[in-house]
Amino acid sequence: MAGMIVAPQPLAVEAGAQVLRGGGNAVDAAVTCALVQGVVSPQMRGIGGYALLQMQRADGSAIALDAPATAGAKVWPEMWEDALIRPNPEGWGFFLRDKVNDLGYSSVCTPGAVKGLATILQRWGTISWAEAVEPAAGLAEAGFAVDAVLAAGWRARASQPEASSLLDYIRGNAEASRIYLKADGQPYSAGEILCNPDYARSLRHLAERGPDDFYQGELAARMAEDLAANGSAVTRDDLASYAIRDVAPVEGTYRGYTIRSSPPPHGGPTLVAILNILEGYDLVSMGLNSPEYIYTVSMAMKAAFADRNPYLGDPLFVDVPLEWILSKERAHAWRQRIDAGEAIEAALVPPEPPDTTHVTVVDDAGNCVALTHSLGSSSGVITPGLGFMYNNSMVNFHPIAGHPNSIAPGKSRTTGMAPTVVSRDERPVLVLGAPGATRIITSNVQVILNVLDWGMSITDAVLAPRFDCQVGAIRCQARIPEYVLAEVRKRHPVRRLPHSHGGLALVHAIAIDPVSGALSGAADAGAGGMALAV
Repeated sequence: MAGMIVAPQPLAVEAGAQVLRGGGNAVDAAVTCALVQGVVSPQMRGIGGYALLQMQRADGSAIALDAPATAGAKVWPEMWEDALIRPNPEGWGFFLRDKVNDLGYSSVCTPGAVKGLATILQRWGTISWAEAVEPAAGLAEAGFAVDAVLAAGWRARASQPEASSLLDYIRGNAEASRIYLKADGQPYSAGEILCNPDYARSLRHLAERGPDDFYQGELAARMAEDLAANGSAVTRDDLASYAIRDVAPVEGTYRGYTIRSSPPPHGGPTLVAILNILEGYDLVSMGLNSPEYIYTVSMAMKAAFADRNPYLGDPLFVDVPLEWILSKERAHAWRQRIDAGEAIEAALVPPEPPDTTHVTVVDDAGNCVALTHSLGSSSGVITPGLGFMYNNSMVNFHPIAGHPNSIAPGKSRTTGMAPTVVSRDERPVLVLGAPGATRIITSNVQVILNVLDWGMSITDAVLAPRFDCQVGAIRCQARIPEYVLAEVRKRHPVRRLPHSHGGLALVHAIAIDPVSGALSGAADAGAGGMALAV
């Protein structure tokens, strides 16, 4: 076996698997897959977005790399205070007048994906940038069959009156409408072929000129002119000065295992903090998804978010009390409060929309890659002739000045992205990540518990029913019985989701047998992905 790759989009998984089959390593496969994901999931990710890497190399070194979307030079902290309508009760940020933070040019942040993916490939890959780009370019040019997940997303309504549907983003931009709507103004249906030759030309331009052209060359000039003409805060200087961030993974321990995940302002610290709290409980004695188990794990989640939400921000701009958040002493204090039945309240802050994507890869040498990347929900904006959408990452900032996650030029906003590697004696046993905003954190935690505490296979661990608790009620998938939830409600509000699978984050994971080294993978049943061994 040359390796394994797992992601939500089968066409992208196949492209990455072909790279592994051809002798490429996990980085080569992950970057190739990610670029194809931008074509087949055009509002989840693309070269107008951002990326976050967690990797453990075969030599044992642990690496994190952050290529965030950063606010443009023309923003300021108070710019949208007067536009605030209300927080989104679903937890996805704040509603602002005219959707200025969510839709259109004013929602765009400086994209980091191209520099991030190219850097990952240049440092740790074995194939060329042009080789990694071509599968995505070829698919965009020849066209692909729209899958059922994408088609359903385009027909889904927004969850709140002030929110935007995926179709709203497309209809808000003439170029996006031209590419992604048919002649009758309707979106493509499952099985219909969608071509995007403009995106193919942009990708091949970057393959020929190099990724720096996106930031300082001809492509940068075309982007900057369009953004400036339409009121974006992102300037040509923002593109030219954009820099990735070499960062250290957040590290913790859980029952003798080492947990390495994403650093601030992302979801790793909260993931580790939840596990710190749960380490003090005999979870197995409670019974999987019993009332006691759901309540205890949910309160650990809520406690960790109560520390996250008031303090997490871009560490280049604010002091994040990371040592305190991650300390076993803090976890002990939370357990005392949970055991005493004290109410835990977490302040609402704006997490990112759930329309992210992920790829997990392990190769035959033992290199482990977890790569989460996104457009947010996309701004809908496409510069004429370029074919790709920009992110809408301004929606992730707190619209009120004075918060750690408030708006500032060059600042990265908080996310829930938490690509994670779990090791025992420095040997990886579990590599995972997910799309799904801050629910990434809580879903990843449950898959880790399912493997480490419950001894499940990776397939069972990913497919087991899940729940989430951050602010307000505990949200449970419909496969958790009502008679169980009735007992939980005696202690805490519960909301049963209409989803049996999905509705939370979509975990894509690979387990590594600590004795044989055999790989097994699982794609979340809430999406259309797959795990493919080669």
